[in-house]
Amino acid sequence: MDDLLADYPVRIEVPVAWGDMDAFAHVNNLVYFRWFESARIAYFDRVEALAIKEETGIGPILASTSCRFKIPLTYPDTIIAGASVQAETLGDDRFIMRYEVASRQHGRIAALGTGEIVTFDYGRGKKAPVPETLRQRILDLG
Repeated sequence: MDDLLADYPVRIEVPVAWGDMDAFAHVNNLVYFRWFESARIAYFDRVEALAIKEETGIGPILASTSCRFKIPLTYPDTIIAGASVQAETLGDDRFIMRYEVASRQHGRIAALGTGEIVTFDYGRGKKAPVPETLRQRILDLG
């Protein structure tokens, strides 16, 4: 499984819950966005984004997100969700986070996603440049 997500420096493992399925007997699309969110927060923890926000008042905010579903998932299963930021997507005030969800049961990628993250000055209520400390930690994480 690790080779499926080799390009993702941050990975989380989550069991699929019975309640994640919908009336069509597969994992509901909303659940994938929760998995993306959990991977995104794990990534932010790794780069200490909250500490940077507390210091500068500038932190990440999700501007847009998308998902490409590859295979349906069901209970029981366990997924691995990976998150990464490629250096070329790191702009002045934003970056693109990529996600992949791999199924242990199927041994395959089940979904691909992206999130456009804008750095936001929470005190002033508007976007702001990516703090240098955050930029460097993203680059260092790879």
